[in-house]
Amino acid sequence: MTDGLPIRHVLPELLSVLDRHGSAVLTAPPGTGKTTVVPLALAESGLRVLVAEPRRLAVRAAARRMGVSYTIRGERHTGANPRVEVVTTGVLLQRLQRDQELPGVDAVILDECHERHLDADTALAFLLDVREALRPDLRLLATSATADAAPWSKLVGGPVVAATGAAHPVEIVWAPPPRPVAPPHGLRVDPALLSHVAAVVRRALDERDGDVLCFLPGVGEIAKVAGMLSGGVEVLQVHGQAPARVQDAVLSPGVARRVVLATSVAESSLTVPGVRVVVDSGLAREPRTDHARGLGSLTTVRVSKASADQRAGRAGREAPGTVYRCWPAAEHERLAEHARPEIALADLTGFALQAACWGTPDASGLALLDRPPPAAMSAAVRTLETLGALTGSRVTERGRRMALAGVHPRLARALIDLGPQAADVVALLSEQLPRDASDDLAEVWRTARRGGTPFATRWRQESHRLHRSTTQTSTPHHTPAPPSTPSKTPATAERAYVAAGGGRGEGVPREDALAGMVVALAFPERVARRRGGGYLMASGTQAQLAEGSKLRTAEWLAIAVADRPTGSASARVRQAVVIDEAIARLAVEPTVEDEVAWRVPPGERRGDVSARRVERLGAIELSATPLRDADVREAIRYGLRTEDVLTWTKQANELRDRLAFCHRAIGDPWPSMDALADLADQWLEPELSRARRRADLERIDVAAALRRLIPWSERLDAVAPERIEVPSGSRVRVDYSGEQPVLAVKLQEVFGWQETPRIAGVPVLVHLLSPAGRPLAVTADLASFWRDAYRSVRAEMRGRYPKHPWPEDPLTAPPTRRTKGRP
Repeated sequence: MTDGLPIRHVLPELLSVLDRHGSAVLTAPPGTGKTTVVPLALAESGLRVLVAEPRRLAVRAAARRMGVSYTIRGERHTGANPRVEVVTTGVLLQRLQRDQELPGVDAVILDECHERHLDADTALAFLLDVREALRPDLRLLATSATADAAPWSKLVGGPVVAATGAAHPVEIVWAPPPRPVAPPHGLRVDPALLSHVAAVVRRALDERDGDVLCFLPGVGEIAKVAGMLSGGVEVLQVHGQAPARVQDAVLSPGVARRVVLATSVAESSLTVPGVRVVVDSGLAREPRTDHARGLGSLTTVRVSKASADQRAGRAGREAPGTVYRCWPAAEHERLAEHARPEIALADLTGFALQAACWGTPDASGLALLDRPPPAAMSAAVRTLETLGALTGSRVTERGRRMALAGVHPRLARALIDLGPQAADVVALLSEQLPRDASDDLAEVWRTARRGGTPFATRWRQESHRLHRSTTQTSTPHHTPAPPSTPSKTPATAERAYVAAGGGRGEGVPREDALAGMVVALAFPERVARRRGGGYLMASGTQAQLAEGSKLRTAEWLAIAVADRPTGSASARVRQAVVIDEAIARLAVEPTVEDEVAWRVPPGERRGDVSARRVERLGAIELSATPLRDADVREAIRYGLRTEDVLTWTKQANELRDRLAFCHRAIGDPWPSMDALADLADQWLEPELSRARRRADLERIDVAAALRRLIPWSERLDAVAPERIEVPSGSRVRVDYSGEQPVLAVKLQEVFGWQETPRIAGVPVLVHLLSPAGRPLAVTADLASFWRDAYRSVRAEMRGRYPKHPWPEDPLTAPPTRRTKGRP
């Protein structure tokens, strides 16, 4: 079996290293035989071998080539060789949680560890713990298709064994689009790029022999390119949702020439017979998680150099091949070296639960290449506490049951609380729904029950598995109540659900109500009520249905699948179920609180005191009643700080300006006017104590209130007089609104005034006015004005205002506020 494969040259060294060290890292380029040859070689040496693959498709492919057993979620196959079993890394985690010693296993191979899937990273960390504490005899081998193995070697504590050389050379053909295409945005891929990829596939069929393997980012893109290639060639579509018969067909030699369109599932651990050409779109999908809103989504990204090399290697598995890369060579140099590990991108709720059950809730005790991001880990722990899986740092018995359910902890919560009847809906949510699935999850359920589709087959298998496991582990009428509804203890959620009429209070069919209850328990923060043109979720996030959705008339929704488009503040509802308020209340514990605040109603600019007793489901307001005797002082103070609610008359403004001048000129004990709201207790009492709403504040005599800020030891009129008597005998008002006091007075009234007046030591800025009240000059030095500027003013003004005196010597002329000849 090993003849002709490069891996055979390192088998003796690998077996020797494992015997001496117990652990090792094997690096081998694609096509060298590491996935299928090494497990059989270990088995021939007398070991019982467990091989963990990151994907179900890879499990089936590897087991089939070796003729051994395999286990994936909901499916087990017994092979001819009993000493080797292939499983997904998820199945391996379940086994480790059930029995850490892995009885009956002598060696574990973690294949394709370079892909950095979260389950694989977690399983490796657990296995290292097992070797150190329980099974030092357990052999552990991590295999990688990349040469960057030093970090893995340090992590596992074993040396690197390298199988060099590719099985066959692969020629690179650079085939960029003839015209620029738009970069991917969210899930959107420029149709022009997909048309170009289809054209490159046709080119490859013309220029090269053999089957073509084409990499695309997702199921939608595969379907579109398949539609462009119809006729003259067999087209197979391979992705996570592909039925087993399609996967089997891909792994069998074809009679006619084939084009295999695949997502990243075909990058590793998969030899497609007959493939001599790879066409690479250069795109992949990565998870993105909005931890603040509890929303996850996929986004389209450029592949890394390592992934591009993996894809190219598929062409050289059986013979010399060719890879057509749909991007320029210069752009290739700008690609990231490696894809980001899943632990840095994904929702970590399941990981946090696995870690807690393992005994390290914060994952600090796990041997990981990359630490989980603190924000993502904190969000995951909060979610687990809400689901009742964690109490502080301790995993609960309920949490252990959730970890063993084989589904996401959120779905496990619904399964535990509602029992076997929830299996159908949980199975529906644990599978990736078809692209064309309705946004009404109840309708998706009805469609799946009718059967006839690959998805329906997978769903029925998973439903049977969950029903069996739940029936075996459940004790009737003793399921713990939802942790978010402690007031209903000791009744179960199921009995509370039935007591509420099965959720049929507003005409919701019983099966739809069951689907709604499952979704609401799994995603309580996504219980949503209609508001405006969309919905408000219990988390506080706005959500929008698609145009034309049949769900748009529903008052309440339980949202199962939602994401947030790039740049949007609102979530986009992908799948939801109509529920009623009774189900919403069962999923989210209502809270009642007295709310006293200064609120600005939607669409308004002016706020007012709001004193209410409010009942809510999270951020969703259910009802509100006025509070008559609430303490509103803090709300009033907030209104004073944030809005201009007082009535500032001319008199009040002038008084404030005078006080502000005193503070600038003298300082203490004169208070600053910059923070009047902070001094409200000093100058607005007793009015403040009596105020209940905005109108009360607007009626306050602000001028009278401000006088309370005048220091008891000072006299305002003495420090900053309201008026100044000028030589004519007039008492002219001083303007304190600027940095300097301003005295605006007619020039004739200050004849003979040589010294500029001062207030609190600050020179007054004198605005000398014409008889018509228009400015003639501005000065803080009257003596200088009379000496230097008066003559030109007199020359210009005496002809314009002949009835008013314009003496040659203004210092000796009598000041007057009248015209010439008037007494």
